[in-house]
Order: sequence, then structure tokens, then C-alpha cells
Amino acid sequence: MGAYQTIMKKIKTALISVSDKKNLKPLLNSLKRNNIKIISSGGTYKEIKKLKFKCLEVSEYTSSPEILEGRVKTLHPKIHAGILNKRKSKTHLKDLKDNNFENIDLVIVNFYPFEETLKNTKNHNKIIENIDVGGPTMVRSAAKNYEDVTVITSSNQYDELIEELKINRGTTSLKFREKLSRIAFTETAYYDSIISDYFNKKTNIIFPKRKVFHYNLIEAPRYGENPHQESAIYSKNNCMKINQIHGKQLSYNNYNDIFSALTISKSLPKNIGTVIVKHANPCGVSINKDHLKSYKLALACDPISAFGGIVSCNFKINKNVAIELNKLFLEVIISNGFDKETLKILKKKKNLRLVDATNYSFKEKFKFISANEELLVQAEDLTKFSNKDFKVVSKKKPNSKQMKNLIFAFNVCRYVKSNAIVLASNETTVGIGSGQPSRLDSCQIAIDKMKKFINTKEEIVAASDAFFPFVDGIEKLVQSGVTAVIQPSGSIRDKEIINFANESDLILVFSKTRHFRH
Repeated sequence: MGAYQTIMKKIKTALISVSDKKNLKPLLNSLKRNNIKIISSGGTYKEIKKLKFKCLEVSEYTSSPEILEGRVKTLHPKIHAGILNKRKSKTHLKDLKDNNFENIDLVIVNFYPFEETLKNTKNHNKIIENIDVGGPTMVRSAAKNYEDVTVITSSNQYDELIEELKINRGTTSLKFREKLSRIAFTETAYYDSIISDYFNKKTNIIFPKRKVFHYNLIEAPRYGENPHQESAIYSKNNCMKINQIHGKQLSYNNYNDIFSALTISKSLPKNIGTVIVKHANPCGVSINKDHLKSYKLALACDPISAFGGIVSCNFKINKNVAIELNKLFLEVIISNGFDKETLKILKKKKNLRLVDATNYSFKEKFKFISANEELLVQAEDLTKFSNKDFKVVSKKKPNSKQMKNLIFAFNVCRYVKSNAIVLASNETTVGIGSGQPSRLDSCQIAIDKMKKFINTKEEIVAASDAFFPFVDGIEKLVQSGVTAVIQPSGSIRDKEIINFANESDLILVFSKTRHFRH
């Protein structure tokens, strides 16, 4: 191990080509102190000269001009032979000598800002011109030859390099170079994956033959679902669109529940919806212009399950709501912002996590589930429902209020683990049955929850995420007082179900789509 760490390489020549030009001065000072010759090109060369450091331009070094409007600068044998040659190889040494080439020991490159360009423009020509060719090529060459060459791919690594050169008097260790090589190959893979993704989207290829992903590590929670499992959170962005503003570190389970809660609350009409989630399942959902009522009604659906759960409000929580929230033990509260008065109340609980989700929105249209070395991918279920998505199949027709309730229940139902049954009244859940192998059992659980916690004389409607395979489930709902049911069609017994509805004076609405959530 000691020998592994002490294989040192003296750096005599560095090539610098960077789009990100911040923090160059301390780096250049370090190279100067260690008598390292600098080669550079284009804007980087101009910046180095502006900072009053000696630098040799690439075109002068190679005796070849920059051509094709800068598309070809560093793509030259003198550059890549200088990087790629094995210092211990007599053949390589002879080739360099015969061609009057010299070693390049340090490559400092970051790429054209392709990712940033995508955020700032839709102009295809501009996007194409921001695909870096020379930069990744040099980085790959240097990373491949890490035994002899040091490669830097980010300005965030400058301090580490400066320290390495200081401690080791102008040299780097093999361990250091190998680590940077690993990072460099990851960087080129990440960069290419963004380009690949851009072309797939541009040409409307949803499932290409080979799929590459690009994500940044955001956080490593203490553990996963259980203490013996490791976990991490990655994002396509450099940070998440949710902001924790109070409380201890979020756990893997917290994040899982947060994303489940946000999926539901963001599907509800803006500024009036409350969702309570436990173990990734909703245990209470309500829509009400009165924010305090919205929360209280959602809680009333299942106050026992809500204990230790997560509350997500798609509105800004006010003082009155905060006081009520503080009466219950909760893991996380999500809001579209918090005012000073609200924070003062909620921050009294040190361990309560507060998350601002004002800027959270759904951009990724796909859902991923890993299974060993396999990955299941599907389009996310984000359909916005309207009356045209449904067909009334019973003789008895729903009025506008009943239809509103039915659509509300159906929307919530698709976020409940299958098999799923949701009972609702006045756009509030009053009973939820989830995750049962038998749909009949889910019906019973929803009914039992309603009888246990809700004492209402209001009309009750029911939603099912898939069709009823037999009459027994829908019959049980009718016996409990349900007056209207919404369900997907597609059963061989659909006619049987319709006949039962008509005989029972039940409103029956069929959906054109099924909404399993396993």
C-alpha cells in the first residue's frame, strides 16, 4: 500500500482549457511556484495573460492554427501524444523523440456548458456549438494515462491540487491521480449522457436501445429504509427543488413520503389542498378554500394513521393552521412557504422537519423501479382529469357536485397503493382502503375507517383504481351508504355491475383509464 501511495510524478508541463474561469489565480500561482510550464488556448489563454502569467498558446505549441471557427484547437498529435505516452515505454519515448514532442503532465479542463445552454436556449445551432469535443478528448486521454498524468475537471478541485503540489513539492501521488481519473471518466460519461438525452427528446425517442442517466449526488442519509441499508439521493439538478428550513436531517423514509405527498398535493387545485401521508400512502386528503378546514378535514379521515406522518399543504401555512399542526406529532410539514409567525410556532419542536416546496414541480415524466440489475421504467401517472375522461353508464345521472366529488376521489385513488378504494364527501376523503390483494378487503377497510372516524350525513361517493371483478365489492359499498361509484371499465362482468347499479339506484361512472399503483 505504501508503494502504491508513493509512486510520485513530477509535473513539468500543464495544459489548461476551461470554460469556468473562476479561481484561476491561486492555481496559476501554485503552478508558477513549482516552475510548471503552461499551455493554453482561446479564452483561457487570454484570461491567463490578463492575470499576467506566462503561457504558451496551443497554436504556437503545435505549430498549427485554430481552424473551423475554433472547433479544432487541441485535436493534434503533439497534444495527445504528450498526454497519452507511457513514460516507461522505450517505444513511446522514441516516438516522442522522433516527432519532437514533449510530455504534458497535468491536464486542467472543464467542458463547454452544454447543460447550462439547454436551460437558457432552445436554439438548436447554439446547443450544437456547445457540445465540447476537444475537452472530453483530452480528459479521456489524461484519465486513461493516470499512472503518469494528473487530470483536473472542475474548479472545485483546484485547492486539492494546490495542496498536493505543496506537500509533495511539485509532484502528485498515484493514489491522487487514480482518484481524479475515476472522477474524470464519470464527468465525461455524465456530459455525454446529457447530450444523448437531448437528442432522444429532440427526436421523440422515449425508450432508446441504450439508456444513460445523469444525476448528481445531493445527500447521503444516515441509512435507507432500515439501519443496515445504505442510501443516497440523486437529482438531475445540482440541488433539489425542495428546501429544508428546520429540523434534523431528513431520512430515506422521510424523502419517500415527501415525494409521495408532493405528487398528490401538486395534483390538487392550487392553494386549497392538504394531504397527509404515512408510509407513502395517503391517509387523508381534502380540498377547501379555508386552509384550517382543509387540514382538519384531511386529519379527520384517519387521525391515528396521521400520527408520525407527513402533512403537505399546497398553500402557505398561516398561524392558525400552524397552531393545529403543533398539536400532533409529525415527522415533516411541507408548505408553499412559511411566514415568520408560522415559523416561530413550528420551530418550537426541534425535531420537526419543515420543508418549503414552493418551487417543486414535475418535469420528469418517467418513474423508475430497480430490481437487481434490471430497471423498470414507465411514464408517470400525471394525467389531469376532466368530465370528458369519464362515461356515466347508470340510468341515474350525477349532478355537478356529485361529479366533482367522484373525480376528486378518483384522483386521490390513483395515488393509493393497489388494490385501492377511496370514499369521499365534499372533496374530502372519509375512508381509504389500500394495498390489499383482494379488492373486497380494500372496500371493507375503507368502510371500517369511515365508520370509526367519520360521523357524516353527507353523501358518500367511492372510487376504485381498477374495475370490480365481481358485484360483491360494489355491493358492500352500497350497503355502507355509498350513492355513487367511479371505476375503470374493462371487466367481462361490466354489464353485471351496471345492472346491479341500476337495480340499486346507484350512480355508476366508468373511467377510460386504469390507475394501479403498486
